[in-house]
Amino acid sequence: MRGRFLGAQGADPDADLLADTLTERLAQSPLSLVIGFAEQLSWALYRLDRKEYGHDLGGDALLYTRAAVVAAGRTEFDSVLENPAAFTPYATDLIWAESLLYTPDRAYRPITGEEWDRDTRYSDESCSNIEGWAD
Repeated sequence: MRGRFLGAQGADPDADLLADTLTERLAQSPLSLVIGFAEQLSWALYRLDRKEYGHDLGGDALLYTRAAVVAAGRTEFDSVLENPAAFTPYATDLIWAESLLYTPDRAYRPITGEEWDRDTRYSDESCSNIEGWAD
């Protein structure tokens, strides 16, 4: 695991720095890249929206914890997908990366001058992956 992001103790400056840096880069990119990032982020979060990762977390806690897995990078993300036990430290320690969730919206605004009413193909909301929560 690559460090702690936003957790029960409060905001981790590394998570906010990651989100801020990513937002700045996306805001200087073509709009299609921002939209593509939002789609990929929602797809990654959707793939982690499964009962084996739930660990009795409430909706927002599960969402922010899944975001921390995504923020930890592709290797960690793949590891958690392959081995649900790798998610346990995120759930147990309440490792969160909430700020990552707002990155595409914050990058959209300077490009278009408007707020984004984002609607991605996959929902990032907890329990929206019906197959992932089926018995």
